Amino acid sequence: MAWFLGIGITGVVLLALSLVFDGVLDGALDGALGGALDGWLSLPVVAGFAAMTGFGGAIATGLADPGPAVAFPVGAVFGLGAAWLTYRFSRALMRDQTAVTPTGDDLVGTSGKVVTAIPVGGFGEVLLQLAGQPVKFAARSAGPVARGAEVWVEAAPTATSVVVRPVDH
Repeated sequence: MAWFLGIGITGVVLLALSLVFDGVLDGALDGALGGALDGWLSLPVVAGFAAMTGFGGAIATGLADPGPAVAFPVGAVFGLGAAWLTYRFSRALMRDQTAVTPTGDDLVGTSGKVVTAIPVGGFGEVLLQLAGQPVKFAARSAGPVARGAEVWVEAAPTATSVVVRPVDH
């Protein structure tokens, strides 16, 4: 039983290492056997297999004492189940996509308010809505724009600045 517990503990240690060194070995064997093992040889899957093979063998030995020749295959069945669940769970997590991150180009054509007057040839500040949140940007304009004026964004040359024009009502 000690061997099986050692294998199980080794699997748990591997799992902890896979959390610390996330993705270090992922892709190392991509394309092996024509791509048939892609995803199956990731560190979490191997760790889950090793842990459950060890603990499953220890459980079989503790319950029936069938000997290692029978306990190992029983543990391997538990290990394959854990590996399959880990593989499926990691694939589901990898398919989970988030929304697209907003960029400065999303600001072009939006309106905002001037919070610091924009002088000719200089920068002022405007308050714009980016992804539903108010964000302050440095702003330039072809002509002077007073504080409180409504403006349209014509361009976003950098991540923190915009080129605006006053809105004519």
